[in-house]
Amino acid sequence: MLLAHFRVVAGHTQAELAQVLIISESKLASMEQGRRPLGLEMAQELDRILETKSALEVSVRNLPEVDVFPEWAAPYMDYEWEAVSLDFYANQVLPGLLQTEEYARAVLSNDIPTVNDDELELRVAARIKRQDILQRKVPPSTSFVISEAVLKDHLGGEATYRAQLRHLRRSADVPGVTIQIMPLGVTTHAGLSGPFVLIETPEHDHLAYAETQRGSQLIRDPDDVSILVRKYAMLRSQALNPQESKGLLDRLLGE
Repeated sequence: MLLAHFRVVAGHTQAELAQVLIISESKLASMEQGRRPLGLEMAQELDRILETKSALEVSVRNLPEVDVFPEWAAPYMDYEWEAVSLDFYANQVLPGLLQTEEYARAVLSNDIPTVNDDELELRVAARIKRQDILQRKVPPSTSFVISEAVLKDHLGGEATYRAQLRHLRRSADVPGVTIQIMPLGVTTHAGLSGPFVLIETPEHDHLAYAETQRGSQLIRDPDDVSILVRKYAMLRSQALNPQESKGLLDRLLGE
């Protein structure tokens, strides 16, 4: 936020400053929003351009060394922030854009190695901050195919579980958001290789993203993206339709 303030005071738009820095506008936006760390060299360059008398350098030097997102996830965060559409297949935990604060805290508390309370709260706040994209003037179209297995885990305890279910049910009624549940016991399943995200950029480029235990892959090759697009289409046909999915959530809330 400090960087954004200095940029505005200096009379630069994001597009203008990004061009001067020879970086993408989305990368600059990520640094301003705190989704991507501001490195020391970049802070020094910005101090020079914005004439801020080392204010940004001093801020960076005094920041606690906490990465709210893994470094390998940063490119995806840039694309997520400005996407026009996002499609998620989740079979382990709910996607971050659908998580309540308590559920996010429960998920992140299970990270190994564990982190201290201050770092945990920073990571929770960063995850919830991602949901701001759903409040944009023109939010992305979002769809989610979620394994019913995810809804069987009571991460964080009963109160957290119930609150998360209620939030998920409310989200299913939000215009532009589609939630489908993949029921247990199916005989065909197109997502056995794991979760992934499909991304459409403002330029209508199509990308995909997949995470592993300790890394990630941003998929740009059109052939590879096409395979995941076809998988997602099959997943949607195999899952409960949106109305049936709302019914399942209603039943789980009633139990």
